[in-house]
Formats: sequence, C-alpha cells, structure tokens
Amino acid sequence: MRTHTKETQDELTPEHALEILKVGNERFVNNIKAHRNLLEQVNETSSGQFPFAAVLSCIDSRTSAELIFDLGLGDIFSIRIAGNILNEDILGSMEFACKIAGSKLIVVLGHTKCGAIEGACNNIVMGNITTLLNKIKPAIAIETKTSNNRTGQNKTFVDNVTVNNIFIVVQQIKELSPLLSEMEKTGQIKIIGGLYNLDTGQVNFYE
Repeated sequence: MRTHTKETQDELTPEHALEILKVGNERFVNNIKAHRNLLEQVNETSSGQFPFAAVLSCIDSRTSAELIFDLGLGDIFSIRIAGNILNEDILGSMEFACKIAGSKLIVVLGHTKCGAIEGACNNIVMGNITTLLNKIKPAIAIETKTSNNRTGQNKTFVDNVTVNNIFIVVQQIKELSPLLSEMEKTGQIKIIGGLYNLDTGQVNFYE
C-alpha cells in the first residue's frame, strides 16, 4: 500500500477519500490487511505528511481509527476525545487539517457502548468529566422516542443518543467554522458522521 504524497492527495476527491475508508473498514471486518512496510513509511513521511482525512473519534481503546480503517502512517489526522465531542481546539485542528494540510474529508466517528454517552445519560458528576459530559446533553435533550428508563442502562436510549451526538457534532462543525463550511459548499471537502459497531467492527457512515 502506497504512502500518500502531495500529488496523490491532490488527486483525491472527498468521495474517493470516503471510499478509501469504506474499503479499509471492509478489509478490517474480514481480517484482511493491506500489505505495508511501516518502517518504510516512517522514512517516506519523515519530511512531510499528506493525510487525506481527519477523523474525530472517541478515546475508547477499542476504536483506533487507523486500525478499523486499515490505514498506515501519514494517512489520516486522528483526533480523539471522550464522546467525540467538539471544542474550539478540535475545530482549529480540523481547519488546519483541511485548509493547511490538504485533507479532503472530516468524519465524526461515534461508537456503540460509549462510556461517555452512558455517563451523560446517567448524569454523572465528577471533576472535569462533568464539563465534558455536559457537551453531550443536547443529544439527550432531542431524544424523544424514549419515555421510560432514560438512563445509561437502556441500550436503545444510549444508541439513539449516540447517533444524535454524531449528527449534532457534524452540524456544529459546519456552524462554528465558516472556513470549513465554505470548503464543503465549494466541494473541496465533505463533513460526515459515522458509527463504529464494537460487536462487529463495521462502520456505518451517515452521508
């Protein structure tokens, strides 16, 4: 598998960048790895990087984007924070990834059985975790399908909140970054969501 260069990055469209992730996840699910020489990629990326996408995912130890999309060194910017929430620094990192470094795709990647989502659903109050979980509360507020047992023990409720959170963060990126919003409107990038299933290893994209 080749290491991306400025030329290969420039040739990619946002749609092609998404297809690379889809095909990589299919390999992962089928336990097939693309042939790579990672040490060779260390050398090839030592003088520069040309990632084709930026992935905002959770810090959960089971959700490494590089692994679940079968990627190599220099392929993506990996942004990780509990609950795949958004803040100003993360938004700035995305702007750097796309406007400065040339990435063509932003993916907000949530996952099933997310501890941060469950914590927010259980109204956990604990140190600085409280501030983080409060950013997930809007996703709980718009979940109107569940009337009983609106807690982290209710799998359906948690699943619904998880998906809501993904869509909210995608929308926040577009609303809070005029720079990225304009890039998407002009077709330079795509901003989408996705959900990683911890049971199957499969990613479902929301395009």
